[in-house]
Amino acid sequence: MADFSFDVVSKVDLNLIEEAISVAKKEVTNRYDFKGSNPDLELVSKENLIKISCADEYKVKALYDILLTRLAKKGVALKNFQPQKIEAALGGTAKQEVKIQQGIPSDKAKEMTKLIKESKLKVSASIQGDQLRVSSASKDALQQTIALLKGKDFGLELQFTNYR
Repeated sequence: MADFSFDVVSKVDLNLIEEAISVAKKEVTNRYDFKGSNPDLELVSKENLIKISCADEYKVKALYDILLTRLAKKGVALKNFQPQKIEAALGGTAKQEVKIQQGIPSDKAKEMTKLIKESKLKVSASIQGDQLRVSSASKDALQQTIALLKGKDFGLELQFTNYR
């Protein structure tokens, strides 16, 4: 009998983030409350990081809110963004870094495999790098596993790929 499987991943499309940042930049340049505050949004894709800088802490928060709105309109999952502490920068400005979670961290993957094992479903889950592979002889068991994982909040946006 054939063995069926799927992968559980947590990925964010960096192109959509880039588009949302450019739309947010255009919006901020036209807003009166940001005049002269030198707002800046930058995606550092190699580090999975968004850098925000502006004149003061309040404007950094406002800029982050604008970015989240633009990301939500693009359909990007906001769970995978972890804003760091707002810091004072040179010249009396403020800056903030927002980490983008790509892949499933090992502690979350272990939590998922534990949940799957405790559910007593006839599936096997294995951690493969930053993703989780779930396999079974029954497609129904895989469907139940997907429903189980969707029902619990792991603090990440999960996608289910390679269903075969």
